[in-house]
Amino acid sequence: MRFVIQRVSHASVTIDENVRGKIEKGYMVLIGIGQEDDEKTADKLVQKMINLRIFEDANGKTNLALKDVNGGLLLISQFTLYADCKKGNRPSFVKAGAPDRACALYEYIKRKCAENVENVQCGEFGADMKVELLNDGPFTVILDSEWL
Repeated sequence: MRFVIQRVSHASVTIDENVRGKIEKGYMVLIGIGQEDDEKTADKLVQKMINLRIFEDANGKTNLALKDVNGGLLLISQFTLYADCKKGNRPSFVKAGAPDRACALYEYIKRKCAENVENVQCGEFGADMKVELLNDGPFTVILDSEWL
């Protein structure tokens, strides 16, 4: 499982010309689900993400977590995080989770995040989405279950 976390001043997702999710200060998170991922993996990454201290305190140090700044989450499913570009110029996505399983895990991640964060907004699994954001910093962190 892979989470690409961007600290944002604001972010939104639009589907079919309709804004489906919008946050102010918080994280815009691209979520990639692999073949071997399960709820235990999701729990681990969700807890790590919501407890990351990547917001600045009064002294300019990154000591504050999402809850400390009352930040929101914008969650976007992104199977292309499992692109394999080793051979040729066209990426392979064989390492991405099967759509049914990945969708179920994405829904699980949304529920787990909502248990810990007041404002959770989401894209739609498998939809053509337009994501806009203002990366604050810029500050981007990658969580990969293989690294934790």
